[in-house]
Amino acid sequence: MTDNEKKVVIDGNEYLLSSLSDEAKAQIANLQFVENEIVRLKARLAISSTARLAYQAALKNALPAETH
Repeated sequence: MTDNEKKVVIDGNEYLLSSLSDEAKAQIANLQFVENEIVRLKARLAISSTARLAYQAALKNALPAETH
């Protein structure tokens, strides 16, 4: 074991990546992929929310002025 060896912390326990089974490594890769996908989707949601606000503002400006 060297100090440069990659480690992963799961539920407060530290594991050497090299000591994990192929199944555990595959599940870690799956989790990393899903975490990245969540980040990507949150960014897309932020973009869409901003666009919705802009469209709402544009709609308000396109409506006739209220007269009472």
